[in-house]
Amino acid sequence: MARIRPFRGVRPRKDLAHLVAAPPYDVLTSDEARGLAAGNPYSFLHIGKPEIDLPPGTDIYADAVYAKGRENFDRFLREGTIAQDATRNFYVYRQVWGDHVQVGLVAGASCQDYLDDVIKKHELTRVDKENDRMRHIEALRAQTGPVFLTYRRTDAIDALVAEAMTKAPEIDITTYDGVRHVLYVVEDPALVESIRGAFEALPTSTSPTAIIAPRPRRGSRSSGTASARAGPGRKRTTSSWPSSSPTAR
Repeated sequence: MARIRPFRGVRPRKDLAHLVAAPPYDVLTSDEARGLAAGNPYSFLHIGKPEIDLPPGTDIYADAVYAKGRENFDRFLREGTIAQDATRNFYVYRQVWGDHVQVGLVAGASCQDYLDDVIKKHELTRVDKENDRMRHIEALRAQTGPVFLTYRRTDAIDALVAEAMTKAPEIDITTYDGVRHVLYVVEDPALVESIRGAFEALPTSTSPTAIIAPRPRRGSRSSGTASARAGPGRKRTTSSWPSSSPTAR
């Protein structure tokens, strides 16, 4: 079974969501991010790529970069640009670009399931990038970047996700690149439990219906940090979402 959990997401204020939304950190260079965020103090790039608020040429792996990310994250919270939900929820995230529509579930995934191979690995990832994101998570005490997991569709999960989208969305914006981003908050306890149960019913072992994720290379901090935080007899989760979706703390 695959364990997912609802979490208290950190979301932008509705009237500022179009200004907060930003591309993922790893699709832009520092200069590109600096240009895109210019004149916009609300851009999430101030958190995801905080070197843009330091002198050009700053080493992107310098301690000052992670400290600036924490400073900006705390400022966004303090000023009310973003706020944490009071309840543990799932979130449904819908993207529309031309004729293409894709829908995903934003949830907490079990680090232990990843280490135990319940969540299957499908590719090797770069150690320097893994370590960078772990330092970012540790500095902010929040997961702010997208980690995409895939699963083979089931009628049960499709129906539950469709039910979640029958209510009015919390956010519905179109970004500069023409992509429409729609976010639904799944806060009904019965629906939350039904979604959780549907994922636990997914087969594991070698089944193609298992959840699939990237695999860190040996020597990276990501697996070691997950192990240390899980600890004996403890359960911890990490979360997955695009950068215009909720952040987990």
